[in-house]
Amino acid sequence: MRFQQTGLLHHDPARSYSGFTTITPFRHPSCYLVDMAGETVHQWDLPGALGSKAYLLPGGNLLCSVATDEGAPLKAAKGGRILELDWDGNVVWEHVDHDQHHDLRRLENGNTLYIAWEELTGEEISRVKGGVAGTERDGKIYGDVFREVTPSGDVAWEWRLADVDLDKYPLAEDCQREEWAHANSCAPANDGNFLFNFRHLDLMMIVDRGTKEIIWEQRDRSWGHQHNPEMLENGNITFFANGMNNLYQPVHSRAMELDPRTGEITWFYRDPQSWCFFSPVMGGVQRLPNGNTLINEAVTGRFFEVTHEGDMVWEFINPYFLEVPVFDAPCNACFRAYRYAPDSPEIGGRLGG
Repeated sequence: MRFQQTGLLHHDPARSYSGFTTITPFRHPSCYLVDMAGETVHQWDLPGALGSKAYLLPGGNLLCSVATDEGAPLKAAKGGRILELDWDGNVVWEHVDHDQHHDLRRLENGNTLYIAWEELTGEEISRVKGGVAGTERDGKIYGDVFREVTPSGDVAWEWRLADVDLDKYPLAEDCQREEWAHANSCAPANDGNFLFNFRHLDLMMIVDRGTKEIIWEQRDRSWGHQHNPEMLENGNITFFANGMNNLYQPVHSRAMELDPRTGEITWFYRDPQSWCFFSPVMGGVQRLPNGNTLINEAVTGRFFEVTHEGDMVWEFINPYFLEVPVFDAPCNACFRAYRYAPDSPEIGGRLGG
């Protein structure tokens, strides 16, 4: 896309949620905070290219990953070195797992949860159904493992979907077979369990942390390889429905809220001109304290805030571009974005209001 304008496009101060937004360009060596006027007010320089995600912890430290050259031969949102940086950019904690990819979370108990790849066994590969025939990686398929590590780096918890039921979850017909099942999100649920998301299966599920049993799941091809499910205080789940399918024309993305108890969609946002809001990969949704929703249209580097009624009250396009091999052109894509109030535990008044 050739942008005619970057930076702030629109701001309605009376109805938007005032704060600072993380701008974390994909594979970029820096992360930024912008204010409501679209001005960069803080910056972290990373010791490497951003793997995928960066977000603020209470106290103002930045949790992120940077890409390493080792590990599985897959590139999608690969990290490998998980870092915690203080406000000034100093590394205060790190954990290296060269197979780490996509999401990472600091849990309330101080541990860190993340996703990693591992090579499936020959027997497991023979049971993987679906996907595009012949698209294994040199005859291999890589699966996902979720790991929770302590501050000292010890594995406190680990879970593999492949241990549950490979036969039950065929890959979507448009997905390559080099990866089963492309987990892209790991989030805590309200009850201490974990909410996981699998793009290539159009599947999200909740796993009991104690028993490691799947206690809830929902699958819907019309989501089009969704991203970023997050559980709200009321137990509902917000997520980004990418729309990578031909069920609806023209193709478009949606921000959605799901009631997992009924399986019903209780709220969604789709642009009135639906083709004007679409990200085939990545994407994120954050429900803000005032009831508005911050949406990350990832591939275009576009962030916008909408009211419950769907009125747009803030819009910003990431001005930081970088040559990224996977996109074959300079891009400003961002995996996730988050908004923090000036008096939040993450900002702590450091930047005023």
